[in-house]
Amino acid sequence: MSQPMDISICICTFRRPLLLDQLLHALRLQARGELRIEVIVVDNDPQASALPVLTRWQSQLPVTLRHYHQAIPNIAETRNLAVQQAQGQWVLFIDDDEAPDADWILKIVAAQERYQADVVFAPVLPRYRADTPDWIRAGDFFNRPRYLTGTVIGISDARTGNVLIRRQSLLAIPGPFDAAFGRSGAEDTMLFRDMLANGARFVWCDEATVSEEVPAERAKLSWLLRRSYRLGQTYMRSELVRLATLPRLLRATQLGLRALLQLVVAALLSLLLLPVSRIKAIRWLRTTLAQCGKLSALLGHRYHEYGH
Repeated sequence: MSQPMDISICICTFRRPLLLDQLLHALRLQARGELRIEVIVVDNDPQASALPVLTRWQSQLPVTLRHYHQAIPNIAETRNLAVQQAQGQWVLFIDDDEAPDADWILKIVAAQERYQADVVFAPVLPRYRADTPDWIRAGDFFNRPRYLTGTVIGISDARTGNVLIRRQSLLAIPGPFDAAFGRSGAEDTMLFRDMLANGARFVWCDEATVSEEVPAERAKLSWLLRRSYRLGQTYMRSELVRLATLPRLLRATQLGLRALLQLVVAALLSLLLLPVSRIKAIRWLRTTLAQCGKLSALLGHRYHEYGH
């Protein structure tokens, strides 16, 4: 009988065959020591646009590659299929537009072993194109907070872009990703909230970096504002969805009043700062749109970012 797999690298892809090809090439070059590794790819494009790339790489990767097609436009269902098919004791998520450093796997595994974590998060760094506007680079809109390796982190820094998760802990959560958030996003937020409630330990590994391409369509003010609006919506929904009727009403009132106040303050600051600093004005404008997203969620509006 063969030994169980140590790590299942899970990739969910949607209409990015060139970037997926680059990622699989980078995985072929990964140092992996004595680890037993498999790669699971789930294509969420109804037209299965990743199939030619996956078929070609089937015989070229030095580890097992298994791929699946999930045609329903829902990122949560796509992630769930990857988890269901994974055979490893650990699941290592990386996005299809990311590229790992050469020792990425070994570094994130070393952090797990040292700190005995159930989940290890690591940085996703922006990778700019040559034509990316200077104000996008200067504004640092695509960087996220980083921490010393071993830092215990909470839900605000929990994302699936670069994360190692104990598969047993994943399977303890129904789903484990909530399909109700599969078109809007925040399915990972809901998962990690449930895992924390189950007692999971989250730590940070600052050395296991991956980079993420910032495509031309994202290097625009319109995209930044849409993303802020969507994040506001999903924050509000994630705060309320699991509450009973009366606690939900009280929490919605509290968050709604806070969002209304923050909207007014952020909008004024954005206008006042525009003549002084475009970047600072944009940051406050994004805060304004986030509050609009929160309030719109209370009114029942849903912005679907995934699956189109």
